Order: sequence, then structure tokens, then C-alpha cells
Amino acid sequence: MVIYGIQPTLEALRAGRVTAVAISTRRAAGLSELVRLAESRQVRLRRVEPAELDRLAAGGVHQGVVATADPLDASTVSDLVAAGDPPLLVVLDGIEDPRNLGAIARAAEAAGAAGMIVQKRRTAPVSPVALKASAGALAHLPVVPVVNVARALEELKAAGVWTVGLDANAGRTIFEVDLRLPRAFVVGAEGRGLRRLVRERCDWAAALPMRGRIGSLNAAVAAGVALFEAVRQRAAVPAGG
Repeated sequence: MVIYGIQPTLEALRAGRVTAVAISTRRAAGLSELVRLAESRQVRLRRVEPAELDRLAAGGVHQGVVATADPLDASTVSDLVAAGDPPLLVVLDGIEDPRNLGAIARAAEAAGAAGMIVQKRRTAPVSPVALKASAGALAHLPVVPVVNVARALEELKAAGVWTVGLDANAGRTIFEVDLRLPRAFVVGAEGRGLRRLVRERCDWAAALPMRGRIGSLNAAVAAGVALFEAVRQRAAVPAGG
């Protein structure tokens, strides 16, 4: 797996995933911490010309560093449920833009989510672009690919995790849903939203309370707002408290 950019590479180093790092011969600013960390982890470090970094990053904005890393650990839906106390998860239904996937992962990791569930087909992969957009969060956040999202929601329900589909047309808002218990937010694709079968499998559909003239938010922004509403509720009053 290729990773580029300073912050994504730093996070992958901290997660112990990096096997080699290439840095520019012409850039020093901002790389000292990265170099120290790579050396302390005994990761192979080499200096190369910027043109070589451009090639390794396939034209991406690499900020003078490109790394190779071990693939993210494979997990199962059951692993994610067991990792949270109580679990907070994100399920992506057809997010095709790798930058959106990375931004959602960044919000999920920052909110303490146990992981993300994504569909194997018609979903952006965990690519270097997604890793860069996640600011390194994807080096820490487990991502579980599934064949069928609707079936994964049934698996979550059987494990005691109730699902909340984010839907701008829902009759309730996320403020009206108790998010202190095991929950998973289901986020649909830009423009299309949740597919009908997926929406029907959700235990609740909930909207963000919009007060301005814009009727909806970018999927990553909506996911971030919902995740931190869960953080707020869990910090304010523990479930059963």
C-alpha cells in the first residue's frame, strides 16, 4: 500500500504499518519529526529526487514524502461490535468519492468510532487518495468490506447494534435519537442518498436540523455532525444513568 503526505505517513508510522519511507532530497521543512520517528522504528529511509516521488505518488500532492505500508488489518463486523463499549460505527452505502471516504474516516476516528463498514462494490477503495484525505485516520480505523450492506445491517441488529440512517427527509432529527447505546450511522452516497433497501433495514431514519437555505450537507460533513452528536450525548449522561 502506498501512502503519501506528511500527516498520513506520520500516523501510519505511529500505527506501526510503514515498511519504507522515501523523502525528497530538496525538502527539509516539516519532515524532521517524521525522520526521527522512522529512524526510531528502524524503518528503511531513503532520499530521492522529487521526480521519483511524483512517480511513486502517481501525481498526488505528496509534500515531499511517500511511504509503503502493510495493508490494513482485516476485521469482521463482529470484531467491530466487540471493540466498542458501547460500539459506535459508521456504515457507508455507496460512497464513491475517495476524498469523502477519507473525510468520513477522519471524523469517525476523531469521534472514537470502532470502525467503518463499506460495500465491496461501488464504493471508493482505501486508496492513497482516501488515506491522504483522512489525514492518517485510516491508519488507525478498521474498515470492514462487506458484499451486502443491507445484510450487514441485519448482522448488526442481531448483535444488539441499532442503526440510524442519515436521511434529509426523515421525520425526526438525530437530536431525538438516543445515541448513548450501541449505534451505527448509515451514510448514503452524494445526491442519491440511502438506497431504498438499505433505508428500510435501518432501525431509524434521522435528519440533521437544517436552519439555512441549503437543504442538505456533504455526506462527510453530515456524518461528522452525527458522530459528534453521539459524542456529546455519551459525555453528557451515560446510558442508564
